[in-house]
Order: sequence, then C-alpha cells, then structure tokens
Amino acid sequence: MEAAISTLVNGFKTCAGKDGSCSTLSKDEFQNLVTSQLPNFVKNASNPGEIDRLMGSLDKDNDGELTFSEFWELIGKLACKQGGFSS
Repeated sequence: MEAAISTLVNGFKTCAGKDGSCSTLSKDEFQNLVTSQLPNFVKNASNPGEIDRLMGSLDKDNDGELTFSEFWELIGKLACKQGGFSS
C-alpha cells in the first residue's frame, strides 16, 4: 500500500504546478491526470463538460483548483467502486 500511495502522490505532483501553484491542479492539469492515469476509471475524461462536472463535485472551496485532499476524494470513490464497496 505504501508504494500505491507514493505513486498517487508523485502522479499528483507531476501534474500540479504546470499552470500555476505546485500544490494544486488546475482544470487542464486535472484533465491531463485523469486522461493519462485513470482512463479506465474516469469515463469521458476527454469531454470538457464531464471534467467540469467532476471537478465541480470535488472542488469544495470553489477556487477552480483541486488540492491533494480534494483530489484524494476522487481516489477514495474510485477505489470503493472498484472494490465493490459502497461509498
């Protein structure tokens, strides 16, 4: 599990900061991350409307960017769905 967490953190850090803050994901950075790293878990990731909807559901402070904690919520939901657990 430690390796999986390290992979998630490194993936976030690799995508974050290209459009501004190195500790948050912009909409474009988020779309790049889900398109490249979660193509089988996030359907329609190339659709801007779907990215807007998904990002809006995660962006708790409505600042237009995702912190790692906000992003982690998506990972938790995807893991629950994949494992057959209710979220």
